Amino acid sequence: MKIETRSIEWVPHNERHGHPKSLFSVWFGANMHITTLVSGALCVTIGLNLFWSIVAVILGALIGAIFTASHSAQGPTLGVPQMIQSRAQFGVIGAVIPLAVVVFMYLGFLASSGLLGAQTIVATFDIHLTPAIVVMSICTFIIALFGHDLIHKMQKFFTIFFLATYIILTFLVFQVDIPAGAFNANNFNLANFILGVAIVATWQISYAPYVADYSRYLPEDTSAPATFWYSYIGLVLASIWMMLLGVFLTTAIPGFLDNTGPNLAKLYGPFAIIMLFSIIFGQFSINVFNLYGAFMSTVTTIEPFAKMKVTPKVRGGFMFVLMAIATGIQIWGQGQFLELFGNFISFICYLLIPWTAINLVDYYMVRHGKYSVKDFFDINGIYGKVNWSAALAYIAAILFQIPFMNLSFYVGPAAQALGGADLAWILGLVVPAVIYYYPMKKVARRELERGSNLNL
Repeated sequence: MKIETRSIEWVPHNERHGHPKSLFSVWFGANMHITTLVSGALCVTIGLNLFWSIVAVILGALIGAIFTASHSAQGPTLGVPQMIQSRAQFGVIGAVIPLAVVVFMYLGFLASSGLLGAQTIVATFDIHLTPAIVVMSICTFIIALFGHDLIHKMQKFFTIFFLATYIILTFLVFQVDIPAGAFNANNFNLANFILGVAIVATWQISYAPYVADYSRYLPEDTSAPATFWYSYIGLVLASIWMMLLGVFLTTAIPGFLDNTGPNLAKLYGPFAIIMLFSIIFGQFSINVFNLYGAFMSTVTTIEPFAKMKVTPKVRGGFMFVLMAIATGIQIWGQGQFLELFGNFISFICYLLIPWTAINLVDYYMVRHGKYSVKDFFDINGIYGKVNWSAALAYIAAILFQIPFMNLSFYVGPAAQALGGADLAWILGLVVPAVIYYYPMKKVARRELERGSNLNL
């Protein structure tokens, strides 16, 4: 198999291939790993009991996946990676604002998922943690380097393997004793429940910046509803499944999250090695996604300032540097994983959700999917250098969220007044959507009047 030749450019019609059903295995497999499990378990660590953690996981997953699957449906129409399309909202240079956030997100997830996988390698092969981190990073680098088609094939294989191993694990989990009163629906804390829903919804939305990267090679006439639903169902089924496992096990087993991978594998008894390999493959799988997306976003960030031809060597160089940074973060943060990960998820929520609101409002309500793709790559094109409407809407959304934030190191005055309820993510959706929509309606109308080259 050859290394993928395309990076951020438009995929020509003669290179389009595949069926949207492949997106089910892509996004199902992308969630079948213990980082998803730990994300769901955070509902328990913030104070929800088992009953309300289950409700928060299901509600958060159903809500969050709507936004991510809506981004996925953009891929076949536009034929470009997700973050390139952000140039239509923010301007060719202005798109650097959300891109910086997205690269930060990728590095965080590369580090957290890689560390969980490395801990499992330690338990499997009895080696030190730092070499295990390096091994995980090298394997991730090699697969991500080959790119789109190999990732799709890898996910089909992993989906089958994960289904088999986690169906067995689910039956084993149901045999674990649950503490009395864990299903008490009366034990309800609104603030913690809202925070739990936000954590789970953010997990789903964290795929949004690169979800269209895996649908952009589909033929242009691919059904948008089919693209949406194959993505949505894959995301929802796997994330709810894994997160509920995390909720049950964290409730039932004291200290379960202290060493998640090995503790999970112990449930398999004498066949623990099978579960350990499933965990390692899962962490490896999602980190391939993270590195591939980090590469795309980094090239998108640099491209307006330094035109380049992305050869396999250039591709490898970018990925190597990104993987090296993430590896360093893992080695540095290995002793304080849970606190760092919890804050990271919340922080990403505040920065990422305003971007997704602006992007989706633009695509579905302002421009109705009609874009001049060639102008995504033209600093003097119709989208300009910086769209101040988008930049101001994004900044305003972050400022509006600050009083409502609830982090371990900062709780805003509004969150305190609401008993700790974190409503910032709701404002992060509503505020930028409203601020962006009205000034951009006239702009989009002028583009339609001028644009015979829309979607070319």
